[in-house]
Amino acid sequence: MAFNVSEEAAYAVLFTVLCLFALIAFASADFFGKCLGNANNLFVLKQGDEEGTVDEDGQHVNNNRKTDFFLSARDSAPASAITLSYFASGMGAWVLYGPAQMGANAQIGWLGVIGYAFASSAPAVVVFTIGPMIKERCLEKSFNVTDFGRQRYGRTMQFTIAIFSIFYMFIYIVAEYTSISNIYGSFVTNPIYEFDPTTVSVAIGVITILYTSVGGLPASIITDKFQGIMIGLLVLMLLFAVSVHPENQLTVEQWGKASNWTVDGLMAAVTLFLAVLSASMFNLGTWQRVWSAKSDADMKKGFIGGSVLIFVLMMFFGTMGMIGYAQDPVAYDTLTKFSFLSFFDLLAPLAPAWHIITLILVTSLTASSIDTLQNALMSSFSTDLIRLQKSHGFSEEAPKWIARVLILLLNIPAIYLGAKAYDVLSLFLVADLVCACAVLPVFLGLMTEDRGPIAAPTELGAFLGTVCGIFTVVIIGVVVEAEGGLFEYFWLENGAICPLCGSKTMITFIVTPISAGFFCLFFSKLDVLIRGEESARKPMLTFAGEIPEDEKLDEDNNKDDDNNKEEEAAKEPKQEPVEETAAGV
Repeated sequence: MAFNVSEEAAYAVLFTVLCLFALIAFASADFFGKCLGNANNLFVLKQGDEEGTVDEDGQHVNNNRKTDFFLSARDSAPASAITLSYFASGMGAWVLYGPAQMGANAQIGWLGVIGYAFASSAPAVVVFTIGPMIKERCLEKSFNVTDFGRQRYGRTMQFTIAIFSIFYMFIYIVAEYTSISNIYGSFVTNPIYEFDPTTVSVAIGVITILYTSVGGLPASIITDKFQGIMIGLLVLMLLFAVSVHPENQLTVEQWGKASNWTVDGLMAAVTLFLAVLSASMFNLGTWQRVWSAKSDADMKKGFIGGSVLIFVLMMFFGTMGMIGYAQDPVAYDTLTKFSFLSFFDLLAPLAPAWHIITLILVTSLTASSIDTLQNALMSSFSTDLIRLQKSHGFSEEAPKWIARVLILLLNIPAIYLGAKAYDVLSLFLVADLVCACAVLPVFLGLMTEDRGPIAAPTELGAFLGTVCGIFTVVIIGVVVEAEGGLFEYFWLENGAICPLCGSKTMITFIVTPISAGFFCLFFSKLDVLIRGEESARKPMLTFAGEIPEDEKLDEDNNKDDDNNKEEEAAKEPKQEPVEETAAGV
């Protein structure tokens, strides 16, 4: 596999694509004003009505408040924007590795490819189903699911969700930097000195931080629209080029060796569904789209559209992996060729122009994912910074600047780890398994009333359930005699060669969330029995001056009752006083 893209051409692609997206982001922030004329409507999300909605403090949340709109793009994105945004932000450069790795493994075959495509598109269905319930619980002041943890449980679970979310998104960023570094490193040749792909990660990190810092979530959604269209067109071009090239033609006999339906493939499909769904529930970038949609109907249509596009793209790269394996099965079986590079084996014989197009594609894929993750992290950091700003009278811009610095600091270790070239699928499985420990304790919180003998989760129950999920993975690792330290099994068995082969990985992803969910409900019931209903429902941790949510809601209800009484009194006709006369005395 040999590519001969010059270093100059590679840098030209990199900075041209990134600068294009930066210009689009600046346009979305209305930097160019009247210069664009009517075309400005393509780049700017229209804010909601000025009255807005009322938050749990009785304050108006309207989209003219710059910080709120910067972080949430509240009620502004139509279905088409949500479709392209969800599609582009969910599909990073990792899609050139993961699905192809499934397809180029004869043990997994079709069921692994279809399972991965279905697993990647299914979370959208769950999110648009429970999204309205999450929004209703959080009222209108929130940006993401960490606020659901605070509203439903308390500060302890909010911090727990934030830690899991930040960990997952950090791993996602590492996987993206790993993918883009590997691809540029493979494609670029320099006769004088070795090309350092780390500079590519640095450029992407710095430029995406720059334009998301200027435009916020609205900029990310607008750039996603253009990135989604670009990705679709480039994939169609590559599909045509790879399919018609003479060296990539297959006989029926060759295709039959790759086109398998196996039990291992079924187990891989089940594993991927549980793994991707668990992790996706902690992707704050996805949850931001719930609040940014104009309406629940727009959100539903947008997520359905994005889900379909993701399924098609995943199937494309998975099928390309199967074609790569069919060409040279012996090389893949003996590890002379690696399954995760199977798509690039198909690209190698194409003309250099197609290699340039591939670099444009992967740069677009990485930028679309990274800018979404940067915004999601900013949202996570900013939620409580905004509350501190209000209570201490800081500048309205202070939370955004602090969040920007934190994101910049977080990118430094991500770029460093990306240069280590870890296996991308293994990286994601680590994050997926960690998230599987917490997914049911968190979202069982949608159950707010007891169901017979089953108590609605308490904060202590949810926290202990999450801890039990982590210990479940450790115990499984001890049972299967995983080598290494106590937490080594989070890397799973045989992760670098075939991370989804065998039943142990599937059983781990089945048992872990079930165990966490069971102990969440068990400890919640125990909590209610020992501490009593009232005490068990109170947050475990509150900050000075902070009103617990149940008391706040009662206070708001009392205010509403008082307001209603005042309105009714105002509507009643005033009776004129009766004048007393001498005759009447």
